[in-house]
Amino acid sequence: MKAGRFKQWGAGIAAMALPVLASAQAADPKRWQLNMGQGVTVQSANAYSAHMFALWVCVIIGILVFGAMAYAMFKFRHSKGAVPDKDFTHSTKLEVIWTVVPVVLLVLMAFPATSKLIKMYDTRNAEMTVKITGYQWMWKYDYLGENVGFTSRLDRKSDQIRQSGKDARDADHPHYLLDVDNVLVLPTETKIRFVITADDVIHAWWVPALGWKQDAIPGIVNEAWTDIKEPGIYRGQCAELCGKDHGFMPIVVKAVPKAEYQQWLAAQKAKNAPAPAPAPAATPAAPAQPEATAPNTDATAATAEKQAPVAG
Repeated sequence: MKAGRFKQWGAGIAAMALPVLASAQAADPKRWQLNMGQGVTVQSANAYSAHMFALWVCVIIGILVFGAMAYAMFKFRHSKGAVPDKDFTHSTKLEVIWTVVPVVLLVLMAFPATSKLIKMYDTRNAEMTVKITGYQWMWKYDYLGENVGFTSRLDRKSDQIRQSGKDARDADHPHYLLDVDNVLVLPTETKIRFVITADDVIHAWWVPALGWKQDAIPGIVNEAWTDIKEPGIYRGQCAELCGKDHGFMPIVVKAVPKAEYQQWLAAQKAKNAPAPAPAPAATPAAPAQPEATAPNTDATAATAEKQAPVAG
């Protein structure tokens, strides 16, 4: 009997310890991930720190509450002859404590969370702007002011696998349904502003490593920003049910150093530049006109004298 109780207590303690043992995970979510990812942006770092602060507060509260319960059940169990106090009704001191302490904790958690939330929506002083438009079922990216834009949709290999009926686990595709034909290339160490909308139905642009999700709504332009600190490839998906192919709208962001981004941007501009107009064909030179000669005034005068009538 005692062994069974100890097993139950051990299971409870292990369940409480799981959040403590959970450490920061990689930028992109992984299978069996226990904790949220730390991400690669300012917003994701802020969200992670706020999450960890709240998590540790909850862990400490859980240890105190369940520890007190376990101690009371073990110390004052019936088999030890414990007798309940039938005269106890309430304790004003305890009621004040368990009212004031939660209020203080909530205030301590609210101030940093609110300041970080305000910063998350501050898109001022951005160095570049990317317009994101959601369609069924793809994304369109426009680098405003750069004359660069393209669509991004599910890559051909993933599309072939999903339509073939094969088990995706047997397919040789490590990023099945999470790869695209054209990735969104962004520079690191740059404040990037996004304006996000949709052309048909509501979508949501979400890349976990960036630390935020923003709805794309037809007729409405939402704003967001990011500042990626580490080069790499970060994947996401549409996070709003948008029709039968909602699950096939992946997002891939490729973050590169500024110099490499400028090279990529120049190549895209050259690709999108209109072809130069052909030079007009050379027109043949006009034939030279004969030089006009001055009239012979003497001959003209002689002719006039011959034609004049003679007076009788």
